[in-house]
Amino acid sequence: MRVNGVVSRILATNAGGNDVVALCENARPFRRRLHAMTSLLSAIEIETAPNPTATVIWLHGLGDNGHGWSQVVPALRMGAAPAVRFIFPHAPQIAVAINNGHVMPAWYDIREANLNERADLAGVRRSQQQVEALIAREKTRGVPAARIVLAGFSQGGAIALYTGLRHAERLAGIVALSTYLVDAPALVAEAAPINRDLPVFMGHGTHDPVVRLAWAEASRRALEAGGWKVEWHTYAMEHSALPEEIADIAVFLRKVFA
Repeated sequence: MRVNGVVSRILATNAGGNDVVALCENARPFRRRLHAMTSLLSAIEIETAPNPTATVIWLHGLGDNGHGWSQVVPALRMGAAPAVRFIFPHAPQIAVAINNGHVMPAWYDIREANLNERADLAGVRRSQQQVEALIAREKTRGVPAARIVLAGFSQGGAIALYTGLRHAERLAGIVALSTYLVDAPALVAEAAPINRDLPVFMGHGTHDPVVRLAWAEASRRALEAGGWKVEWHTYAMEHSALPEEIADIAVFLRKVFA
């Protein structure tokens, strides 16, 4: 697959969680060792060049899957250096109370339509452990924690924040889009000291009817009060993303991976 003239590799996973596809520019395949991933979330992987030295784990929102946000990679125009592996995991299928119990891809159950009682903490912690497993696998592939960014949209952004701020090793940064802090009152006590000044990108739509701008602003204030460096952006949009936001994310990623 060609992404802005840069060699890229797409790695898909089958239902059993095994790597099944590896392609590069000009249809010249470079093979990778197939390995079982039955204990890990199934995911789409895209590498901007061979032998990645940095990773972005990007979590989708409620009802979506990894395919949706995987389309963002060409728009980021990351170039060939550094080589970055983007991982877009698929959330498990669970019943979501706020959607009348319908089963759909979700990182946790949503029980109420308000900020403080919105998230099912047990489900949040299960997803946290699943993301931690992806981080651990990246380390076995040669990418240190300090070269890993956690990113996410809506529910996925909440998990990126919850996991990244508590991760025991230094990360590269967090990208939190159209989202909010889960269990903000516990954050100061539970946050990992080594990530207390972790760079955080937050982007939000000024007309978002799903995750209210006020929730994101309250989350930003809680982060700043706790000592985190928040790069805050608002955009004239609803619960979505705009090219301007994607361009700002690209600048942030290049900065933290420099």
